[in-house]
Amino acid sequence: MAKNANPHDAQVILKLYDLRREAEMRKARSWFAAEFWPQNADDFLKVVNSAGTQENAWLRQVGSYWDMAAAFVLSGAVNEELFLQPGCSGEMFFVLGRVYSFLKDIREKSGNPDIFLNIEKVATASKTSRKRLERMVMAAEQGRSARNKPVKKS
Repeated sequence: MAKNANPHDAQVILKLYDLRREAEMRKARSWFAAEFWPQNADDFLKVVNSAGTQENAWLRQVGSYWDMAAAFVLSGAVNEELFLQPGCSGEMFFVLGRVYSFLKDIREKSGNPDIFLNIEKVATASKTSRKRLERMVMAAEQGRSARNKPVKKS
């Protein structure tokens, strides 16, 4: 890491946090966390290709928010070590973890190699961040499995 965190870095992190609290962003984040469980690239692209729907808007909002935040890190506008603290970027790992196992397929099928690219660069830049991503991928796989199990009737 090129520099130590400074008060400007902290201000950027606090502004990013404040933006996450905006009403529509809260709805988008809530939908992504609770309802959006794509099984594969096709499920993801179904939402991407459903222009004009609320889900499409929310997916773009969540994805572009975290991609923008990661771009700040990659450009040096915010300190990487501070940004990678769980309280600052934990949700970014959650978002990427939800689609990471089929991200390559998403990029190929969409013809867009840049989808979640900045997020991926930041989330795979260090051993520590790669381990966090691995945990989120495992959690996403467990969540998908739990949602696909048939419900037993008593």
